[in-house]
Amino acid sequence: MTRTDGGDGESDGARTDGGSEKREYTIDHHLSDAEENVHRVWDNSLDPILTVSDGDVVRFECRDAVDRQLDTESTAEDFANVSFDPVHPLTGPVAVEGAEPGDVIQVDLLDFQHKGWGYTGFMPGEMGLGLLPEDFPDADLHVWDLQGDVGHFVNGIEVPLDPFPGVIGLAPGEDGEHDTLPPRSVGGNMDVKHMTAGSTVYLPVEVAGGLFSTADCHAAQGDGEVCVTGVEAPMFVTARFTLREDMSIEQPQFETTGPFTPTGHDEPMYGTTGISDDLMEATKKATRHMIDHLAEHRDLTRGEAYILCSAAMDLKVSEVVDAPNWTVSAYIPESIFPEA
Repeated sequence: MTRTDGGDGESDGARTDGGSEKREYTIDHHLSDAEENVHRVWDNSLDPILTVSDGDVVRFECRDAVDRQLDTESTAEDFANVSFDPVHPLTGPVAVEGAEPGDVIQVDLLDFQHKGWGYTGFMPGEMGLGLLPEDFPDADLHVWDLQGDVGHFVNGIEVPLDPFPGVIGLAPGEDGEHDTLPPRSVGGNMDVKHMTAGSTVYLPVEVAGGLFSTADCHAAQGDGEVCVTGVEAPMFVTARFTLREDMSIEQPQFETTGPFTPTGHDEPMYGTTGISDDLMEATKKATRHMIDHLAEHRDLTRGEAYILCSAAMDLKVSEVVDAPNWTVSAYIPESIFPEA
């Protein structure tokens, strides 16, 4: 598991992740989350705050997704009044020396360190955010106590932590300012929960230097991030950069050892299905059925169940070949609940 002790991350490291090869590293550059190191749009005209050589390791300090508008004392009302204009304070951009359009930048994710807290919440339904805004008219928020590799929820529920950057990408080739919310061919807000420590991400270069930035770190997240937030957390990210002139890709690719279940092992799950002639509607049905299950059998409010689904429930497309209906499945691990 990733070392997530809330430390300051100043020391260099040697670590093993999920059975992956041991990676030795020395940190060559440190970027704090000071304002001069932060930007809030993708824009290829921004000057790099740092230029690195092939093989350099950089330690990034990343603010939380909503840029310090929340803290450990925040409430659902505070979350309802958060400004999303803009979100995703990006640490960067970092140029890789010699990178040119058509090249690939290899990013080895070496380590993540949270700061001991995080949050998951959903906005008022009228904002239309998340998978089920029509089901939840009022905002809700859970502030997580993150201890080591565990996040503490209500009713003794403990969610394993495997941090990753929700936003990891390069500047787009198209000139001008671009919103950080949608992902693009150069990466960005992809929210791939398996880009954990020990993983390698390949990003296609569209501008000289690549101009790498990262942000929106999650201590944990279910595949789908259904309520619009994972376990959002300020964090340190340590990564190694390698220029790959021998590769050519159109969109991001990655190598990972997972974990593909919360504990990293096959384990008992409870599953629900959604069946519809529309994949999005099938996804909504699977999620609603899981919320019903958690509310009935785990003594959670529907809002708490929705939040837990965003943090720990995985969605899978189970079938897309049996027209006219498709199947989406939702899985929640039994291990996160306290023994009866």
